[in-house]
Amino acid sequence: MTKKFNTIGLIGKPHHQGTNLTLKRLHHWLSVQGYKVIVESRVSAELGNDVASMDLLDMGEHCDLAIVVGGDGNMLGAARVLARFDVAVIGVNRGNLGFLTDLPPDNFEDALANVLDGEFETEHRFLLEAEVHRYGKITSSNTAVNEAVLHPGKIAHMIQFEVYIDEQFMYSQRADGMIISTPTGSTAYSLSAGGAILTPNLQALILVPMFPHTLSCRPIVVDACSTIKLVVSPDNGENLEVSCDGHVHLAVLPGDEIIIRRSSEQLRLIHPKGHNYFHVLRNKLGWGSKLF
Repeated sequence: MTKKFNTIGLIGKPHHQGTNLTLKRLHHWLSVQGYKVIVESRVSAELGNDVASMDLLDMGEHCDLAIVVGGDGNMLGAARVLARFDVAVIGVNRGNLGFLTDLPPDNFEDALANVLDGEFETEHRFLLEAEVHRYGKITSSNTAVNEAVLHPGKIAHMIQFEVYIDEQFMYSQRADGMIISTPTGSTAYSLSAGGAILTPNLQALILVPMFPHTLSCRPIVVDACSTIKLVVSPDNGENLEVSCDGHVHLAVLPGDEIIIRRSSEQLRLIHPKGHNYFHVLRNKLGWGSKLF
């Protein structure tokens, strides 16, 4: 029977004992099944000298499937790179909540075998592109799977900025920052700040002010095709930044403009057959089960 995937990449959190154990089990199990296995170079040395290794960019060009071992943070880091290559991605949860990582670390074999046989469901999660503009030129940019956040760099304090949606002025804001989140990120930082949960199939963004200095300001959901512009007041202090998924930080100065829009790249996330998003929410957030 023709295999759905031929070359499989393994990605994980470096120098993490539990992750290393799972990566070794995965490498051995997949090799026995006859798959070509490539391990991300950051963790390959911990698996031994006889494993094939590449960096993430090269893995994106060679792998049909990437298995990420760790928490959602590891998934996000891999996703920002692999999304541009349309590589299928699945996660083994070695983190805490694990909204994006489906497979259990201790008995992944049966579920993964079904996935490799073609019994899986596919989701496409869109990414954000965040750009910092200064005097009409782009000074820095990066992508985000969860959210882009404007905030003070080191010490939390109030900042002032204006918000535009598709070049239409929405409001001026005095707050500790602003979260612009995808549906994927709506169960992350946005949720902690009081934002609504957006189901993954929605083509929408949610804007959540962080500790706004007014009681009338609430999160707002806009179309995913909208272009969001944050204009930072020239009266702000320095050391501001835009964080992408909490990993990549773009420096911002007073007077800069931050442009955030939907990226052309998508994460191709796959789940075992029977995946149910609301079951994930109940399980991860402790929601009540059926009463009757």
